[in-house]
Amino acid sequence: MATPVIAPDAPADADPARTGPSGYRPALTLLASLFFMWGFITVINNTLLPHLRSVFDLNYTQTTLIESVWFIAYFVASIPSAMLIRRVGYQRSLVVGLLIMAMGSLGMMLAAGIPSYGVTLAMLFVIASGITLLQVAANPYVAVIGPPETASSRLNLVQAMNSAGTMLAPMFGAYLILGRSKGGTAEAGTVLTQAERMADAQSVILPYALVAVVLVILAIVIARFPLPAMGNATSRVSKEERRNHSLWKHRNLVFGIPAIFIYLIAEIGVANLFVNFVSQPDIANLTHEHAGRYLTFMWGGMMVGRFLGSWLMRSIPAETVLAAFSVGAFVVMMVTVLSSGPVAMWALILVGLFHSIMFPTIFTLGIKGLGPLTEEGSGLLIMAIAGGALVVVQGQLADMYGLQASFLLTAVCELYVLFYALWGCRTKTA
Repeated sequence: MATPVIAPDAPADADPARTGPSGYRPALTLLASLFFMWGFITVINNTLLPHLRSVFDLNYTQTTLIESVWFIAYFVASIPSAMLIRRVGYQRSLVVGLLIMAMGSLGMMLAAGIPSYGVTLAMLFVIASGITLLQVAANPYVAVIGPPETASSRLNLVQAMNSAGTMLAPMFGAYLILGRSKGGTAEAGTVLTQAERMADAQSVILPYALVAVVLVILAIVIARFPLPAMGNATSRVSKEERRNHSLWKHRNLVFGIPAIFIYLIAEIGVANLFVNFVSQPDIANLTHEHAGRYLTFMWGGMMVGRFLGSWLMRSIPAETVLAAFSVGAFVVMMVTVLSSGPVAMWALILVGLFHSIMFPTIFTLGIKGLGPLTEEGSGLLIMAIAGGALVVVQGQLADMYGLQASFLLTAVCELYVLFYALWGCRTKTA
């Protein structure tokens, strides 16, 4: 593993878990801004997708394919990201990731100016690749920088800032993208002319220009900040000693990888189809702009849930909290499928609360006990985020059987998370 950047007052062999909270809190505070930004940018997609569906006249399968390209980047970029971290270190990798995201945001301005569906897909892939690099570096860093017994609580707390970004992004997107476009403010079923669709495409330019500026500023701040060392607990071992270790002997990791993969199908499917779902006449009969504002409540519930989960996990085992939240998620998804009107809408909003702790808790349970294999295990768990690419399957189900029925797929995903919490996360090696 590449040598991390070490604060001047921290010796290279210091174990951050023993230095006390004051030794790592400044770093966690700064890293929280990264979690905020990648959450913000990811969720802009939730308002961008109905916008692009209108601009390019896409069906649900083509619309969700946009998000599939986004998450394919996690699969493609995870291993190169881990290699880059080993080569240049965590701090420089974070800076590179932010600059890659900034380049992709500028590319989105180009795509809007043409406008081009193909260039849009390419630029979203670039942005997602930058986020992948941040994920591979930041998630394990937060998990191991402090005491291991509070890893899940700590990662849930920092991930709450990710949720703050996801909560604010729909308002940002609804106002600057949907609110400034004909398709976003028109009644459901309105057919736009070719000229109106081309004019709507331009509304993407300003939001992504603002995002690019913020990302560059954040990259400069990260580059100048002294991040503390991760300590020796996760240090790489020699090739000879490495032969005595195997990732596949750790059941919590083996079942954790598909848990992340399957959970992402659920989270991304709900988020991406939320606006279209609540806009339907038999649900809430809203314009896309107004539906985008309700999406804020779903992401806000995720933020609240992570703060709540972080507090609960200080006294209750993380796997127990995960099991309870997965049961709650299954129940509200079945209500979404079987009801209509405001009940269905608010049930779908409520799933954000229950989804809140799933990713960070599965992640920390998955790397628990890996020791010198932590870096490799983390890379595989981040690669599993590519499960979000299978949201296209839900798009196909929506085209074939109806949008509401497609959320049965989400309910099934919650059941696997329950299985992982009850049995799959146990750290007894196979």
